[in-house]
Parts: sequence; C-alpha cells; structure tokens
Amino acid sequence: MDLTPRPGATPAPPGAYYAYAETPAETTTRLRPVRARHPVRTAAAAVCAVLGLGLIGGAVTGSWLTGDSAARSGDDSAYSVSRSAWHEVPVDTLFPRTLKGDGAGPGATDRVWTRVAVASDSGCAAGLDPLLLKTLRPVGCERLVRATYTDATRSSVTTVGMVFAEADTDAMNALSARFTTQRLAGRSDLMPRTYPVEDTVAAGFGDRQRASWTVHVLTELPVVVFAVSGFADGRTVAEPQPAAEAMAAGATTAPAQAGLGHEAKGVADRVERTLRRTVTDLTEKAE
Repeated sequence: MDLTPRPGATPAPPGAYYAYAETPAETTTRLRPVRARHPVRTAAAAVCAVLGLGLIGGAVTGSWLTGDSAARSGDDSAYSVSRSAWHEVPVDTLFPRTLKGDGAGPGATDRVWTRVAVASDSGCAAGLDPLLLKTLRPVGCERLVRATYTDATRSSVTTVGMVFAEADTDAMNALSARFTTQRLAGRSDLMPRTYPVEDTVAAGFGDRQRASWTVHVLTELPVVVFAVSGFADGRTVAEPQPAAEAMAAGATTAPAQAGLGHEAKGVADRVERTLRRTVTDLTEKAE
C-alpha cells in the first residue's frame, strides 16, 4: 500500500499511524500498531509479570498444601477416633445383637445372625495364632475384640473380630498391599481363631471346626476385621476354604455347599459397616 500523502494534504505529525480499510478477507480483529517500549517501562513490566506469576504459583501451591493437609487431618481424626472405639463405643454398637444380611446368603438369599456372646477385650496373642500375630506385628495391636454369632437355623456359628492397630495410614496401606499381593487372606495357616462359648450353640466351635474365613485389612481406619465360620454341631472340617473361594460359582466343597463362606463374609461385612458408620459419626461430632 502507498502511504505517501496526497498532493495538498496536511502533513501528518511525526509518529502518527495511518489506518487502512478492512478488506473482506480480514475476519479477525484488526491488529493495532505497537509502539516501541521504553526500557524503564519494559523492566517494570517484567518485574510485575514475575511478581504476578509468583503470587499465582504461591496461591496454587498453597491450595495443594492446604488440600493435602486437610485430607491428612481428616485421616488423622478418623484414626484417632478409631483407636479409642474399642473401649468408648458400646458393645451393642460394635457387635449388634442382631445382624441382618439382606441378600448375603447363597443365591442372594437373606440371612439373619444372632449374637451368642461377646469375648472380653484382650491382647492379640489371646485370639490369634502365632503366625497371624506375627503377620500383623508391623501395624501393632492396641486391642482385640470378638463376638460369636449363629444363623437363624442355628446350624452354623461364626466368630467375628476386630484388631485395633497402633499404626498410621502408611503402615496400614503397606499391610493391605502385602495381603493383596501375597494373597495372605487365603492362607489356611493365617486363619483366625474361633471363640467357643460354653452352654451355647457355639460350645463345640474350636480350631478343628473352622470351615471358612475372611481377613480384611482396612486402610481408612487402623483396624483389621476377620471372621471364621463352622458347623454348629461341632463336626470337624478336614479342608477349610477361604470365603472368597467358598462363595465362588460352582464350588463343591463342604464349606461351600453349606454356605459357610457366605456366613463368614456376611457377618464380617456387617460388623465392618457398623464400625465405619460409628467412626464417621464420632469424627463429625469431634469436628
């Protein structure tokens, strides 16, 4: 484009910019001329940019740190509440007198379990075999609580227990990962012990009567939940089977056919859910 002034036109002052008509081909916003930057202004702008980025970065980092801190605080609160639950929460809350297992039986049938008795709280050595005790040693044992239930037909009995650990989140996560990767929950030499009760349907429920079991290491709480089931008539079981295997489709072992895998898993799940709800309520009240 020829920018020479027309003959007779008034000369433009120094530094003026000439506009030009927008052509049909231009569909974006017209670019404006950019004046040369003064060195001082350029330096000032650079400083402002650096300061601005610093403030933004600080704000973002602060939000990350705050979020992590808040999450950790929540975990700490739940862990703190859980550690005292074994002696502060009523026994009828930890181990309800009746557990309802809607759809918890074979073929999604309903189950109802009635509490037979509750054991006195104790150290873990009293209720765990030495090898299981050794396996749980990395998380420590604050206390062990147990109870025994029977089903509505009084043909099966199940001991359920909770190990309240001394560990923090990292240690509980590590133990949970170990149970998963090494498949420890399925090892019969790590099977929990029973809690037999004289003059009840569980009077003959000893180590040789153990038929199916489950062990679950929680990570949101410092607790290990377990359950072990057997026949109420005191018959021995030559080959106990983990609940996960006994509940599998097509399983034909005696524990599977009797639904004892479902008994162990069903009772353990209901007690675990009750504990989670209780800790959540207590944590919210504490906050």
